[in-house]
Amino acid sequence: MIRGFFRLIGLILMVLAFLSLVYDGARTIADQTLRLTRLGELWNDINQASQQAAQRAVEGVSPFLWNSIVKTVLNQPAWAVLGILGILLLLLFRPGKPLIGYSRH
Repeated sequence: MIRGFFRLIGLILMVLAFLSLVYDGARTIADQTLRLTRLGELWNDINQASQQAAQRAVEGVSPFLWNSIVKTVLNQPAWAVLGILGILLLLLFRPGKPLIGYSRH
């Protein structure tokens, strides 16, 4: 049950990554320059208050963590980060290989 839930989340992340890639592609074609939406911009557009709350929470634990790791991830293209997270979830929670020659009694 939990495996299926995380696989569903992985698939949703993959869909969001694809939509973000298509959006960036359409903007690139329209502007005739390379346009990439960073994950931080996307998060800010969706809900700015939650991004600020997350920043305060992470900086409360370690300011170094926010400035080095989280900012680096937030400055990456949204489609890349969402796609990588989706692929990781799909790979980590894939169904096990069936046992051949053994009964499950």
